[in-house]
Amino acid sequence: MGEDSSDLVSRLQQLQCHFTWDLKLDVDLETLSNRLQIDIDFHQSHHEGESCTYSLLAYVRYLQDQREEALSLLNQSEETIRESYGDESEKRLIVTYGDMAWLKYHAGDFAQSQSYCQRVEDILVKYPTGSSASLLPEVYGDQAWTYFKVSRSSLSKAIDCFHKALQVKTHDTEWNAGYAITLFCREQWYLENKQEGEESQATKQLRFALEINPNNAALQCMLAVKLAVNQKYQEADGLVKKALENDPGNPHVIRHSGNYLLNRNRPDEAIDVIKRGLRRGDQLPSFNYQLALCYKQKKIAEQCRRPCSNREEVRRWRRCCISHLEDAVKMKPSFFLAWAELALLYAEEWDLSRAEEIFQQCLEKLPELEEEKVCQTIHLRYGDFHLYHKKNEAQAIAHYTKKLKQIAERRLAKNRGDGEALALLGQVARAEGDSKKAAEFYEKALNYDKDNEEYLSALCELRLELQGSSSD
Repeated sequence: MGEDSSDLVSRLQQLQCHFTWDLKLDVDLETLSNRLQIDIDFHQSHHEGESCTYSLLAYVRYLQDQREEALSLLNQSEETIRESYGDESEKRLIVTYGDMAWLKYHAGDFAQSQSYCQRVEDILVKYPTGSSASLLPEVYGDQAWTYFKVSRSSLSKAIDCFHKALQVKTHDTEWNAGYAITLFCREQWYLENKQEGEESQATKQLRFALEINPNNAALQCMLAVKLAVNQKYQEADGLVKKALENDPGNPHVIRHSGNYLLNRNRPDEAIDVIKRGLRRGDQLPSFNYQLALCYKQKKIAEQCRRPCSNREEVRRWRRCCISHLEDAVKMKPSFFLAWAELALLYAEEWDLSRAEEIFQQCLEKLPELEEEKVCQTIHLRYGDFHLYHKKNEAQAIAHYTKKLKQIAERRLAKNRGDGEALALLGQVARAEGDSKKAAEFYEKALNYDKDNEEYLSALCELRLELQGSSSD
């Protein structure tokens, strides 16, 4: 070894790469590696975050103790970067070389590890940032894609890194796309609201990203989804049509356009789009889940027909739902949204014991689930199960109120002065029979919305109830 071991470790720890970013994974390694492999398989040409996908997958392979494949993937990362960026490659190679230095160190090849450390240090000397606290925008870009891909809990870090990269290179198409995608996901995942009459931050960024890269099909679909919220259906329909023309085989385009058509109550069109992915052999659990929701929409439409629904048609669509949901959970056993839908469908077929067993398994996993939408859906579906199939209104209300409580608490975590959220907690407390607690929540709600007649009325009723109970 050419230098003291502690000196080499010190140099390695200064590198900006996957080995030093203290990444928190919110999925198991196999699930993450499958996601990354799908991105590589379906994007043979240059796409956003491509080189990061290779290097991140290499890091995952290292964690899975597949070091030869990790080495191969890092070599592919370097090759892809050189092909895509030519004379601009050096700055893009900082993370890949950092990963290579660490991989060589763990393999016991200290000379090669030192060599890759030196390559990174030479690049940083050639391209100084002007501040020891700042990174090159290319590094921020790689870091942003990594945070976005590994964990939902790291989404805010991804957004911040894309923003820092764009402060230096305002019109970079890749980072503008990444910034738009992460903002879109934050608004979709956490149901963030915009001010009345204004476009959201994600919508504005999607428009800007498409101005500088007008044929990005994934961004077109995402913008369509945002426009549909504001009922700008004509523009949104046009964007989805263009996206499916520009990149019909892209799984992200298929997923987003399928969701858009489903939300527009056009299940037959959505089914045609999503089946493209299945015909290509893309047996993704998300595609099967989407198809199940399409058939569920057709089932509900048939049930709503008058004078009476065709029971055979209802059963047919229900069986289609069940089939695709069973495929989804077989491919991804941790797909609890699909499990909750499947349990309710089993209940519709009078298999109540099987449905109850699945719901209990879902409830057992609730403390481990970070995604609020999944937790809320499980409570909602279990409430439906008790209300419509067990005829137990008390249990149904208990699970409905848990869902409402989660929504309100999430909103208050972002804004302690959210009057609507406080009033919602007041409604929940009242439904649970705690009039004193309900009154306190309505009092707090009125502190932020003083003239709200609904809150005033509820508070007056609760005070009368409390006075009556105290006099008894």
